[in-house]
Amino acid sequence: MFKPFVRTAAAVLAAAVLSAPASARDLVINYDDLNAAPKEAFETAVEAFKAANPDINVIVNNTDREAHKTAIRNFLSADAPDVTSWYPGNRMAPFVDAGQFEDISDLWESEGWADAMASTMPSMTRDGKQWGVPYTYYQWGIYYRSDIFAENNITPPTTWDELLAASAALKEAGVTPFTIGTKFLWTAAGVFDYLNLRTNGFDVHNDLTAGKIKYTDPRIVQVFENWKQLVEPGYFIENHATMSWQDALAPFINGEAAMYVMGNFAVAPMRDGGLTDDQIDYIPFPTINPDVARAEEAPTDAFFIPANAKNKEDAREFLKFVVQPDVQTEWNKTLGQLPINKNATPGDDKFIQKGFETVSTASALAQFYDRDAPAEMAKAGMEGFQEFMIKPERMMSILERLDKIQERVYK
Repeated sequence: MFKPFVRTAAAVLAAAVLSAPASARDLVINYDDLNAAPKEAFETAVEAFKAANPDINVIVNNTDREAHKTAIRNFLSADAPDVTSWYPGNRMAPFVDAGQFEDISDLWESEGWADAMASTMPSMTRDGKQWGVPYTYYQWGIYYRSDIFAENNITPPTTWDELLAASAALKEAGVTPFTIGTKFLWTAAGVFDYLNLRTNGFDVHNDLTAGKIKYTDPRIVQVFENWKQLVEPGYFIENHATMSWQDALAPFINGEAAMYVMGNFAVAPMRDGGLTDDQIDYIPFPTINPDVARAEEAPTDAFFIPANAKNKEDAREFLKFVVQPDVQTEWNKTLGQLPINKNATPGDDKFIQKGFETVSTASALAQFYDRDAPAEMAKAGMEGFQEFMIKPERMMSILERLDKIQERVYK
């Protein structure tokens, strides 16, 4: 159960006086996930907030994510709620730049969030200010067959050279190093993001997805040159363009492939497929450039206060509530994901524990290519990534094509 706020006797008395329906203050929250676990976690948190704040009348509007993505462009201008869910990084940028999100930098300073949520602070920051609070994320990285590694005397790699050596040894042993399914494109974006983050770092990831640097920029060309070292020797499973991410689990489960660059949501179907935790393990994506700070891919969900909100005072109380360690602990136990406050307690699952250590100690967190780039650019980019994985010799023509699309999308 959530722990309610500790309230003084005077505060309790004041709440009792104010809790009559006629004097209750409305707090409108727009949320964006109707799936069972997220919906349950959100509703439980709202009930706990209401119990701790009986003088606030909470009104919830919950829609599915795609509907929310469309609606937010309208309701931020026409009839803004007091709190809305949305995403950090480049996805919040247009609303910040348009003056549609409230600056809450003072809360980040006064509440000590810069320390408690240091890894997510860069993605919540724009123009030197903070614009919302995150409440959940999950890790990406390399999931690998530890039993296959052990059988072949392979140590889990921590550097790029070690990853290439491990891949060569697996290939020699008749095991495909990496499974992947690129039929729906976004899995290739996960590989690209990590190669870019490890080659160039967080700022270059953001600048590329914000349209500030070209795809033919030498730094991005180097990402693809690194990628070639995995593609050209055949280190990815064949026919990946015909497979979904779920289809690509089969070679991993049956031992045909030993590694998968993927998010933590893949663990459950790995277990459902018959693998035990003695057979699978997790490592962060290895270091490529040791001079680049370790950023991680960790899609993050957050809450924001619209600039046109009517009840900003109580909206700020809700954001402070969402950040509490015990609230984030319970919320993410239900979700099966990671709390962001470093003082929260992650679930006792092996992969949750490892993921919490990975993302909470990262220098910054990327929000995933198709979250950070505009939809049209993301689609074209991911199509290019898939094409490159099939025809790496087309690298420069693909990058030049993406430059042209970028010029149109960002103008």
